[in-house]
Amino acid sequence: MTTRRVEHVMGMPVTLALRGRHTTDAVADQAWVTVVDSLRQADRIFSTYRDDSDVSRINRGTLSLDDASPVVREVLALGAEAAVASGGAFDVWRIDAEGVTSLDPSGVVKGWAVDRAATRLRELDDTDFCLSAGGDMVCRTVVPGAGPWRIGLENPHDSTQLLGLVPIADGAVATSGTLHRGQHLVDARTGRPPSGIASVTVVTSSLTWADIDATAAYAHGMGAGSWLEGRPDRTALVVWQDGTTTAVRTPPEDRAARPPKYVLPRPR
Repeated sequence: MTTRRVEHVMGMPVTLALRGRHTTDAVADQAWVTVVDSLRQADRIFSTYRDDSDVSRINRGTLSLDDASPVVREVLALGAEAAVASGGAFDVWRIDAEGVTSLDPSGVVKGWAVDRAATRLRELDDTDFCLSAGGDMVCRTVVPGAGPWRIGLENPHDSTQLLGLVPIADGAVATSGTLHRGQHLVDARTGRPPSGIASVTVVTSSLTWADIDATAAYAHGMGAGSWLEGRPDRTALVVWQDGTTTAVRTPPEDRAARPPKYVLPRPR
């Protein structure tokens, strides 16, 4: 039996599907409370729509990075690493037309926050879960014979159609595009929306990086596919504006050859 719970958090529907030992009992209920509380905490810190969030206060100059919640620097370090990996197409620091720099970590926060919240779900014995936030998902399968979760890939040109189903046994899937939110994604190098691309879906072990890479690849526009080919342990689908698609599958990461973690710079 699969049970589902839903809550509106961080400005989006968050859904949890459970199957196995803990689905309707008090353990499952408490795990869900913990997940929602974790996401609400992330919203209180990172929301760009709340005047009292750490991010908003940093942008107003009333809060320093040193005095912000410690997780702010954790997220900014991920953003800095992503900026380097993407050649600058992805960046949490934005410069407006007047040359004013502001912080917008939205491209990191959703995946990171959901991954973080899912930690409690991984502690559930003999229980499968699929945690979805605005369509991006982290899933685990441990129940014998249950099979992987099957995730539908929405057609960015027609929301009533699916491009296919992706099986996720233990991993994450994220999609970046403009179907539901309009044109909100830009190439940080130019400040302009990319052309020729409709959506990017990335499947990998971490929702943090699936979300970042989907956004970064979208920002590359027509270069999305070639950029994704350099990202290890990814399966991806790029949907172009003309309706054609490009599939990418890369080998596992050579951890011995991985460069050291990027050091977080001070704001520009």
